[in-house]
Amino acid sequence: MSAAHAIGIDIGATNIKGVALTHDGKVLDAVIAQMDHRSNVVESVWRVLKLLGNVDRVGIAAPGIVRPGGRSIWWMQGRLAEVQGLDWTAALGRPVPVMNDANAALLGEVMNGAIACPNVVMLTLGTGVGGAAMVDGNPLRGHLGRAGHLGHISLDPDAAGDIVNTPGSLEEAIGDCTIGPRSDGKYASTTDLVEHLDDDELARRVWQKSIRALACGLASLINVLDPELIIIGGGISEAGDKLFLPLRAQMEKVEWRPHERAARIVPAALGSLAGAIGAGWSAINNAEQNRE
Repeated sequence: MSAAHAIGIDIGATNIKGVALTHDGKVLDAVIAQMDHRSNVVESVWRVLKLLGNVDRVGIAAPGIVRPGGRSIWWMQGRLAEVQGLDWTAALGRPVPVMNDANAALLGEVMNGAIACPNVVMLTLGTGVGGAAMVDGNPLRGHLGRAGHLGHISLDPDAAGDIVNTPGSLEEAIGDCTIGPRSDGKYASTTDLVEHLDDDELARRVWQKSIRALACGLASLINVLDPELIIIGGGISEAGDKLFLPLRAQMEKVEWRPHERAARIVPAALGSLAGAIGAGWSAINNAEQNRE
């Protein structure tokens, strides 16, 4: 691992993903470790760093709103509160840029050449639903950094609120965080549910309802942001054709397509490591800026 130039860490509610990158973003090694909420999150990150070589350049991606200055997550309640306010530069003893996890995933896709258009929406389907958007080549951040939290759009105004009080959110409709109640307690993970689509009618009904909700959410985002490309990443995206084929079929029913022009929907080229790779790129860019 002596050739590693930077390490990117993506902290999730379920797993911590880490990648070691060369100076030009090539992945040398990757580690996926289960998130242990019984231990300090800093200790968990240190374990991943040691496995990857613990170089000086480290970037962190995590859910939530990033504090101005990029040293910590300013707001994250309800699912991974332990990252809120944690100054990673102080914790790791070196300059550590911090990014929102979905923004990091979009950066990873951009920097590794997967994106060649200026209008892009990205959703990361995992424990929750993260999001990021680039409009006319500019990443959206917004007044407080809330822009891009696409999983918290409302699909059902009469439903209960999610972790940010949005009623009937897209995250509640397809995120792994709700798969238990959505399947009447039968399935503990979306991966488990997808594996039983061929032999369980309940699994099929839950999945079809989830896909329909995702399509309606994407149609709404298309009407607001007008992307040319929609990238779907995160662990749930690894369902492959079982996700993308029915999703594209649903989009034919709900998407506004002037003159038959549809937004392209593709899986993340970097898979579930996109956020960690983007965090690594932020460490590389941060080091270069500090030298100027």
